[in-house]
Amino acid sequence: MAFEKISFISADSVLADNARKRLEKRYGSISPDDAEVIVVLGGDGTMLETMHGWFDKGLPIYGMNRGTVGFLMNEFREAGLKKRLVAAHEVRLHPLRMDAKTVAGKNETAYCFNEVALLRETRQAANLKIGIDGKVRLPELVCDGLVVATPAGSTAYNLSAHGPIIPIGAELLALTPISAFRPRRWRGALLPATAEITIEILDPDKRPVSAVADYTEVRDIRSVAIRQENDISLRMLFDPEHNLEERILNEQFVP
Repeated sequence: MAFEKISFISADSVLADNARKRLEKRYGSISPDDAEVIVVLGGDGTMLETMHGWFDKGLPIYGMNRGTVGFLMNEFREAGLKKRLVAAHEVRLHPLRMDAKTVAGKNETAYCFNEVALLRETRQAANLKIGIDGKVRLPELVCDGLVVATPAGSTAYNLSAHGPIIPIGAELLALTPISAFRPRRWRGALLPATAEITIEILDPDKRPVSAVADYTEVRDIRSVAIRQENDISLRMLFDPEHNLEERILNEQFVP
């Protein structure tokens, strides 16, 4: 596909904003509503915000790093952008859907492309009961929190919590505890992408827990259900030499 209608979105920084202005002068400026592709300038945070804002429009998204880490971004270059877009590899990502119920009885739904993280809110450790596809697999997990990560998000918070890196296309989810106290030796699990994960908060009044889907936080939850939403897909574009699969593979061999 020849991408002629490009919409540029930039982070709120001088570096990213100046890059956007130069690219718009070179390639034109168009609204995302009328675009064929969105080009994001910034870091992974800006990319995640754009993914959440536009995943239901079906537009491919291509990032160029004008931020810090930039794991989800391509190298920034002003020249030859249209050729890079045509040659880019497309990856389709399915989000996780989080349905959380609060202690007050309120129901909240949020989507994420990296992870759902359950985190203790006070000095008291969280006390969780974990079920998979309707069957209780862990009656009690005392911990600082728990991460449910997609393959794309497995190199983020999940990896920092010593969870496994999952290759793109593996159709797996990582279930990773954060500082597990009991059972102390439980290191988590790999689950099929079709699994529905239910987590009940034991003693939520004394041990309050929040649930965070990427950057959407729901506090004081009583329970949460998490599953992959296969009916929704996001199209991301990567340069062939630095595609997402290659980056995730490289992360497993960092000295």
